[in-house]
Amino acid sequence: MAKEYLKKLSSLVEQLGIEKENGSTTIEVKHLFSGAALYANKTICAPWSPVALAFKLPEEYVAKLISSKKAKPLKYFPKGHIKRKYALFESPELSKPSRWKTYFVKAIKHSGE
Repeated sequence: MAKEYLKKLSSLVEQLGIEKENGSTTIEVKHLFSGAALYANKTICAPWSPVALAFKLPEEYVAKLISSKKAKPLKYFPKGHIKRKYALFESPELSKPSRWKTYFVKAIKHSGE
């Protein structure tokens, strides 16, 4: 299953030209448990798994996305704790790829903070 998400995430990152947006930041897509994740300078910033696509962003921004119902809190298990700095987007394949570019760029910039 992880291969499927690795392929999806790699393809989306390439399609959006994310590498060109980040100057000297080293980004790579790698396996992560049953999914894949985008790493910026060896720090995870965007995991995609069977749960959905998530972005690690500033807490205030995540709170705003969740309160506006654009995103949901990230929990890997029903009884698990909420990952506070992550905004979760379900069914990302159903949206236009361009929707995700801003989130990728913000997540990559935030990973360096």
